Amino acid sequence: MHGTVTVDETLCKGCALCIPVCPKGLMRVADDRFNARGVHPAELIDPANACTGCQLCATMCPEAAITVYRAAKVA
Repeated sequence: MHGTVTVDETLCKGCALCIPVCPKGLMRVADDRFNARGVHPAELIDPANACTGCQLCATMCPEAAITVYRAAKVA
């Protein structure tokens, strides 16, 4: 199953708690931009579409800044 992650950068405080819980190692802190809080926000880096939509990153996020979407199975 394929998933994708969106990060509400206005809510992200750059704590990076989502990074170590990703079993595929797909989350990182963006080093090319800052949010309104003045921190580098988290982002999904998934060029191979390896995200499974496990939701561990969203569960760990203390600011509820991460939303996970899963692709529906096609029967």
